[in-house]
Amino acid sequence: MGGGRAADCRAVTLELFGHPFSSYCWKAAIALDEVGADWIWRLVEPGSEWTAVWEELWPIKRFPMLRDGERVVAEASAIIEYLHVHHRGPGDPLIPDDDDAAVTVRMLDRFFDHYVSDPQARFVFNAIRPADKRDPLAESEGGAMLDRSYAWLDQHMAGRAWAAGERFSMADCAAGPALFYADWTYPLGGGFPNLSAYRARLLARPSVAKAVDGGRPYRKFFPLGAPDRD
Repeated sequence: MGGGRAADCRAVTLELFGHPFSSYCWKAAIALDEVGADWIWRLVEPGSEWTAVWEELWPIKRFPMLRDGERVVAEASAIIEYLHVHHRGPGDPLIPDDDDAAVTVRMLDRFFDHYVSDPQARFVFNAIRPADKRDPLAESEGGAMLDRSYAWLDQHMAGRAWAAGERFSMADCAAGPALFYADWTYPLGGGFPNLSAYRARLLARPSVAKAVDGGRPYRKFFPLGAPDRD
């Protein structure tokens, strides 16, 4: 598979600005490796030389952001769409060429972002707020959404290897980090066997395992306490 190397002075085709503990950066990194791209991390954190570059290129100050020569693309789903157009790998495309199948993949991509990642993040963001500024509804509302999402996904994954069928797709790029962190924050437990098995398949996928390993040095910063697993 492709890059994800530590920064060096050699010219590279693609630069991913972000952080290797960020779920949405994982989503883009997984896609880059799935298509076999030659890419490199540009680490965005305090003290990094790349933080100022990122802020100039994308004043919104959200990552991931991809730079391909003079072209800048922000947001993980848009980065995957860009790879589909400009940097396809030799294997099955992450977005199917069949229009109907592509709609399903895009819908599931948004499902994992909006109905798994976003409610999971409510727990995390609430934990890092000062105690007197915390949202009393964040955990109850986030948990209610995850309950519904887990139940739907458990039924959806019955008989499926990957989110949209038998082929790994953009939806699975979204699912890997979403389910990784969601199960840390709001554990699946034993009530969702199809979804738990799918999460295990994702973590065994080389591109996902590589993203997980890249984030290991930063686990101490997980505000809810990283579990001693995965």
